[in-house]
Amino acid sequence: MSANAQGRGPKRANGEREAEILDLLQRAGDALTPGEVAERLGGEPTYSTVVTILTRMHAKQLLTRSPRGRAYAYTPVTDDPGFAARRMRTVLEERSDREAVLARFADGLSSADADLLRQLLGSDPQPDR
Repeated sequence: MSANAQGRGPKRANGEREAEILDLLQRAGDALTPGEVAERLGGEPTYSTVVTILTRMHAKQLLTRSPRGRAYAYTPVTDDPGFAARRMRTVLEERSDREAVLARFADGLSSADADLLRQLLGSDPQPDR
């Protein structure tokens, strides 16, 4: 029997579910248990699926967890910009020629982004305003 025949929507990729749950946790402002996550998602996916996804995200070090009653409550380890920075760092660390990767990255930046990066690195070419 297909998912639609059971009254459910089409099956979504785990990456989509992870992103949806991560967004929900970031907006929550407090740690949530799997039951609270499942409730806020409207019962789809099921509680057991939410537990599985949260457990996998914890294993990937995307979430921290602390005991709350008989369950764990989960919190993201960082905000959205922090996750983007982690992905960038992971890509850089996977390459053998870091200089080439950084050079290509810098070559692709807009002039405004290049100026911002220089400022963040403490070598702002612009005089203080």
